[in-house]
Amino acid sequence: MTTEQLDSPVSIVDSGGPGQPDPSPELSELYRGFERELLIPLWTEIGDLMPKHPTPAARPHAWRWQRLLPLAQRAGDLVPVGRGGERRAIALANPGLGGAPYATPTLWAAIQYLGPREVAPEHRHSQNAFRFVVEGEGVWTVVDGDPVAMRRGDFLLTPGWHFHGHHNTSDEPMAWLDGLDIPFVHQTGSAFFEFGPDQVTDTSTPDRSRSERLWAHPGLRPLSQPGPTASSPIAAYRWEHTDAALTDQLALEDEGHPGVVEPGHAAIRFSNPATGGDVMPTIRAEFHRLRAGARTATRREVGSAVWQVFQGEGQVRVGDHEWRAERGDLFVVPSWAPLTLGAETELDLFRFSDTPIFERLQQDRVHVEGQNA
Repeated sequence: MTTEQLDSPVSIVDSGGPGQPDPSPELSELYRGFERELLIPLWTEIGDLMPKHPTPAARPHAWRWQRLLPLAQRAGDLVPVGRGGERRAIALANPGLGGAPYATPTLWAAIQYLGPREVAPEHRHSQNAFRFVVEGEGVWTVVDGDPVAMRRGDFLLTPGWHFHGHHNTSDEPMAWLDGLDIPFVHQTGSAFFEFGPDQVTDTSTPDRSRSERLWAHPGLRPLSQPGPTASSPIAAYRWEHTDAALTDQLALEDEGHPGVVEPGHAAIRFSNPATGGDVMPTIRAEFHRLRAGARTATRREVGSAVWQVFQGEGQVRVGDHEWRAERGDLFVVPSWAPLTLGAETELDLFRFSDTPIFERLQQDRVHVEGQNA
């Protein structure tokens, strides 16, 4: 079939206006020729393609945990886990992205729900993934045959192309946050997927995974493991370590020493112990703690982020949108949208973003109110 036989998806508007040629029959004929050959002139598109600052389609939005969890529980009653659907995962759909199951143009976030004694079969995919646990325990995720306990406050990794499945050893259901770079991989046409066993390859339930026993000792690298790794080799970053680090930062502030990123605001970044960089090539993960009454400076950043309140209550302002947020609530911050956080009680928040992508492309930019010229 030739180009002439196709209905062209290209439509060029002959609008005139500043910087545009004057409308004429000849110009309209030229534009129809462009449409037939699937061509689009820059002069009609430059305002959208090259804006003065980022104008993302994604919008600020908040999802309430107390509304999400009952829906996930009902899905547990009605939707099986197994081959075909693979996971009982319910994605956050940003209202600015046309109904796509994406939190932002690069980030996928979902509530995954696993019922008592259920098993989610093993598979692997190109997309990088993690789990963050707001509440509950009793589930082990098995990554390349290594069983990893999932407990409240834990941050768990499944880098791309590693086999993984989950099994619930308890008589209680469990829900957690999944984060992946699905939209980025989809848009770049780089996705691969492969089934693994229907059951997890190791049903043991150790307190610590083998990866933690090997890698999760502060400042100590095993000599048996050569070379840097693209993603962190640690399968789980445990809440007790995250909590201790944030507590120590605020204690140092009380003692008059450096340690916090701004008054009353402690923060850590989860890192790859083999490189010191981000835990995965496309995803940055952080944890923030604000003292009661603390308020952050307004910050803009190229790239998007999803936040989840781990505990506490506070106010969130993203652009012209403002919410009161509490435990489990999720909110999205589009690229270059101004973000301000305020804590009513001590406020703990988990954050993941696509920042590593933009840093590698040399397109990252940050503006903090009162700090940047």
